[in-house]
Amino acid sequence: MSTHDQMKLLGAAILTLVLAGCATQPKLACPAGQSTLRTAQLFLGAKPPAKVSDNDIRRFVDAEVTPRFPDGVTVVDGGGQWRGDENRMIREAAKVVMIVLPETGDPAAKVEQVRNAYRARFKQDSVVLMPPPACVAL
Repeated sequence: MSTHDQMKLLGAAILTLVLAGCATQPKLACPAGQSTLRTAQLFLGAKPPAKVSDNDIRRFVDAEVTPRFPDGVTVVDGGGQWRGDENRMIREAAKVVMIVLPETGDPAAKVEQVRNAYRARFKQDSVVLMPPPACVAL
């Protein structure tokens, strides 16, 4: 199985597990002065030979992420590594896009639309992580 296929399977498995957990998660009780905040984190790969520039990412976020999630987005530099074919270490640059999710509703379809748009536009992998809600002071 190729590294690309492994990444696709990993992304699908993570998304399935996270969404299953989100569907049954009880409401979080926050202390006075705090409220719940839900986020999604997208790890956008940029493996060679393709070059995804900071301007490319900015335009992608403006066109694909912000219209779907207007409550807030943060983009930071990241990087990843894993064991690929022939047990070789593979490292690649990445961008981590942290999305503030709406307080209500199920954002899974919109998150998946963003992932699909990234894969289609840049021919790159993307993995999503949707941690459980957290209590934050706003």
